[in-house]
Amino acid sequence: MSESLRDGLIQALPYGRRYARALTGSQPAGDLLVAESLRGLSLQRPMAGLSPLQQLYWAISRQYEPASHARAPYASALSLRQRQLLLLTTLEEVGVDVAAQVLEISSDTARSELEEAQALLHKGVQTSVLIIEDEPIIAMDIEQLVLQCGHKVAGVAHTQADAVQIALKTRPGLVLADINLGVGGDGMAAVMEITTGFEVPVIYVTAYPERLLTGETMEPCFVITKPFDPLTLAVATYQAVSSASLTQA
Repeated sequence: MSESLRDGLIQALPYGRRYARALTGSQPAGDLLVAESLRGLSLQRPMAGLSPLQQLYWAISRQYEPASHARAPYASALSLRQRQLLLLTTLEEVGVDVAAQVLEISSDTARSELEEAQALLHKGVQTSVLIIEDEPIIAMDIEQLVLQCGHKVAGVAHTQADAVQIALKTRPGLVLADINLGVGGDGMAAVMEITTGFEVPVIYVTAYPERLLTGETMEPCFVITKPFDPLTLAVATYQAVSSASLTQA
């Protein structure tokens, strides 16, 4: 492996972890997948036309082999390739043509699969969402996005204490949490309190995702970057809720 590729892969690691964790639904499994993918990349020539980050996405996508039961238990469940395409183009903001290269399919196939996947998303997972956000205007925007995705809003909490109280009262199907709640506390601390009472999938929202993807401590499985659009939220929600349902099955 060349020095330039190695340096590029080191810089790409946080985003590779985000993709792998979202794909597997687990921090340990996702981080292990990244480690195995890096070992594979070290033994082969660089792929022409792909950046180090895109090569890492390619290696992760090829390396990932879900268990035989790892298909979301919904009539409209997405295929693995559709999930990969959605995660790459929304969560990772990769262009469709590059995503096609990463998955080794044609651009036309990628566009067709994405179109079908986006249609299936609206028939897939609906749940109740607790929003934890200290900025009222941003909270209102997120609430509108949640409703656009077909979900219900279990409540909106502006502080750590309110988040715990609302969660225990409503028992939402998903928690959408900002990290920094200002004087109102800490979003991750709120989630830790909530999840000691019951299991619930969590999506963290932050403007600085790389800070939560170091692989050094217990970190989120699902991280989306501010600002985000309804499709990004819909994809992350599908993955989070589907992964949780498979774990609990």
